[in-house]
Formats: sequence, structure tokens, C-alpha cells
Amino acid sequence: MSTAPATWRIILAAILDFFTIFAVGGYVIAKLTGNVTESGFSLSGMPAVMLFAVMIGYFVAGHYLGGTLWQRILRARR
Repeated sequence: MSTAPATWRIILAAILDFFTIFAVGGYVIAKLTGNVTESGFSLSGMPAVMLFAVMIGYFVAGHYLGGTLWQRILRARR
């Protein structure tokens, strides 16, 4: 029997990580830059670039720190 995590866990963790960091990071950046709307947030220009950088940083940090939030929850680390 293999001890490697199931492929579906790895894919699900990546999807959930993406949506989590997009929602949380996007809202925090929108709040700090005044881009919160009634229906959520709207980022364009530099705030959108900042969110993109935060998302990349999240996944890079997760790689070096032994897994992202959802990789740890779903035990999908390699």
C-alpha cells in the first residue's frame, strides 16, 4: 500500500487554498485600500497586483514550511 496522498486530496487542497487566500487576502487588501463594496470587494490596478503577490507568497511559503493550510488539513503534503 502506498503512503503517498491521494491525487484528489492534492487537487482539492490546491483549489481550497486558492479560494481561501483569494477571499481572505482580497478582503484584507480591499479593506486596507478602501475597495470594499456592498457585495464584497473590487480590486484593480496596484491592489490587484498586491493580491497576486500575496497569493504567490502564500504558496511559496507553504512549500517551504511543510504545506499550506488545506494541505495540512487534508493531509495532502508530499
